[in-house]
Amino acid sequence: MIVRRSLTLFCLLAGAVAAWNPASARPQGPVVIVPITGTIDEGMAHLVTRAVAEAKAEDARAIVLDVNTFGGLVSAATEIRDALLSSPVPVDAYVTRAWSAGALVSLSAAHIVMAPGASIGAAQPIPKTVKTVSALRSEFEATAGRYHRNEHLAAAMVDADVVASDYKAPGAILTLTAERAQAAGFSDATLPTFDAAIERFGLAGVPRESATYTFGEQVARFATNPEVSGFLLTIGFLGLLIELQTLHFVAGAVGIAALALFFGTHVYAGFSNGLVVALALAGVLLILFELHVLPGHGVAGSVGALALAASVLLAFGVPFFYMALQSVAVAIILSAIIFVLAQRVLPENAFVKRLMFAGTQGADYVASEDHRSLLGARGEAVSFLRPAGVARFGELRVDVLTEGEFVPAGTPVRVTRVEGARIFVRPETAASA
Repeated sequence: MIVRRSLTLFCLLAGAVAAWNPASARPQGPVVIVPITGTIDEGMAHLVTRAVAEAKAEDARAIVLDVNTFGGLVSAATEIRDALLSSPVPVDAYVTRAWSAGALVSLSAAHIVMAPGASIGAAQPIPKTVKTVSALRSEFEATAGRYHRNEHLAAAMVDADVVASDYKAPGAILTLTAERAQAAGFSDATLPTFDAAIERFGLAGVPRESATYTFGEQVARFATNPEVSGFLLTIGFLGLLIELQTLHFVAGAVGIAALALFFGTHVYAGFSNGLVVALALAGVLLILFELHVLPGHGVAGSVGALALAASVLLAFGVPFFYMALQSVAVAIILSAIIFVLAQRVLPENAFVKRLMFAGTQGADYVASEDHRSLLGARGEAVSFLRPAGVARFGELRVDVLTEGEFVPAGTPVRVTRVEGARIFVRPETAASA
């Protein structure tokens, strides 16, 4: 009896140990690969937030960030940071380049492996104000401290006033190479490939899933690319210019659609907001008011053009102001060149034509014949000129006028001036001849 109870107790203990074995309790889901590439914007923040939720639902083994970015919006980076730090699924990162906002995202990973020649840091905010520097510095310090990384060096990535003489010159912001990052404890290793990093994270052989952008996120990220934004602005400006030429509203509708896509995608990506869109809409409406409702005054059109230009610059976001200037300059130059070429096809400016008075003639109207070629010609009065009459110049008979005197028929005459249809003659005496 005692032996049977002992055997039963042993079996229960063995089952309990097996049930609590960490290997058996470890998640058996895939590795979720999240690309942190290109500009960090709201589209990327949506992607990361969704990937974290899906990884949790699939009981994923880990989330691995593939980081290669020059940075982007701080607001989007903080959203990504919050999603990663609150993730129940472990987060690792392989860094090829992590500048500015990308550094904050990378520091949100529990383990970091860097590629040879990689770098991390350079996170000074734009605009650089006391408030923004202080807030972002604290964000970096808290994120670094979460995984026991050097908070002082993390602060030096944001604030140039932080002293870190072993790593940077005074007054500079900190950027760490792969070797220095590993020496400072920011990186666990330097490995040449993403697969090598996966193996270092203990995830070799685990199935992989890649997080992908939705169609809306892809459109937003594509349209906010500086080159594509410049193209959309070119179409928008050109549409308004051709509308000025034609006033058919077809070109204007195309231009407005291009501008709507430009502003809509920038709002979706987080670069812009509703106030900027309202400013742009007011500018377009003022320009159309000038073209179609009350042309000629110029006030509405000028104010509308200034409002539209300001909204375009603001739509890129303050951190990308110089990029905005470049895109706007290219758009204006291309629009002007294409418009000049289009004027050969559309020679009349309908807007200017509306401002000018144009007389209308019926179908039976015939313009007077041009007699300026008779100026100075000599001929003979066919009829008595009292003072009007008929004279002959060679084979040509025309109505003429004298300067007031009466001239008998058969008198030699000479044309002294021509005013439209009126031909003035003077008799020629022997002395004058």
